[in-house]
Amino acid sequence: MGNGTATADLDVVLEKHRTELTGYCYRMLGSSFEAEDAVQDTLVRAWRSYDKFEGRSSVRSWLYRIATNVCLDMLTAGNKRARPMDLSEATPLARAALSPRPDNTWLEPMPDARVLPTVQDPAEAAVAKESIRLAFMAALQQLPPKQRAVLILREVLAWRASEVAELLGTSVASVNSALQRARATLAEHADAGTEAAVSDPLDEEQRKLLERYVKAFEGYDMTALTALLHEDAIMTMPPFDLWLRGTADITGFMTTIGASCAGSRLLPVRANGLPGFAHYKPDPDNGGFSPWAVQVLEISEGRITGFHCFLDTQRWFPLFDLPLHLEAEADEVEKGV
Repeated sequence: MGNGTATADLDVVLEKHRTELTGYCYRMLGSSFEAEDAVQDTLVRAWRSYDKFEGRSSVRSWLYRIATNVCLDMLTAGNKRARPMDLSEATPLARAALSPRPDNTWLEPMPDARVLPTVQDPAEAAVAKESIRLAFMAALQQLPPKQRAVLILREVLAWRASEVAELLGTSVASVNSALQRARATLAEHADAGTEAAVSDPLDEEQRKLLERYVKAFEGYDMTALTALLHEDAIMTMPPFDLWLRGTADITGFMTTIGASCAGSRLLPVRANGLPGFAHYKPDPDNGGFSPWAVQVLEISEGRITGFHCFLDTQRWFPLFDLPLHLEAEADEVEKGV
């Protein structure tokens, strides 16, 4: 076999692990872009050192070892990504002010397709999806890096304790101890399971709820929207640290500070194992619609409980393969598809 062929074959072998490695690094780091950087670094390191890989483990577990080391190196700075409600109390609407914090403060959204590999087992698919939901991701961020790795490898990826011990260069007893401590910390963050009511795929009731939500939001009908929101629903808007709780403050914000979103268009996306929408608002200068946010919705018991708007559209819309402008006519055609 020629060297060029061997190189091409190695690229194929490594590349087929990209999606699951991205999911792993995303859970470790809480950042979509850092996760993709970490995976690229992992694959480059693997490519360069493949001649030293002696097959004592599978290529997959070897790649996870490299990825874990890359992530642990990236986490030594100690930055823990968060949601706005992890950092402050809810702000009453009367005191609402839009104060941004640096990008590296925030837990970032991630398109499902980039982190959820195709698996045949529905139970395995459900665990993978639940483990990238925003609340679970935020709870993971509370764990020290090694505990985070142990919990993801054991609970999400279903590795055996002996495999994790080998990967981390530690003992089975140490892995079991780290897992117990990680579970205890997650139990303290009780909202990690609050959106587990989202079906996969969405059930009829949830699909109808989302249809009513799109109609209410695009029509900017606050009465209809109030009926769809849980009374304690939360609205967040990273990079701003402001967050609101309750239907009165959310709809009050939308009709005052957020009033320019009237007449918006929503296109469905899948993010963090949850239903979401690309939100375009009217563009008075150029006509049509310009990007405003990627919305990620949390649903429980037939109501919307979380309404998370990620506003840095220059970063998020390309990540989700979304256009940076919608023509009015083309948009109407696309929505009718």
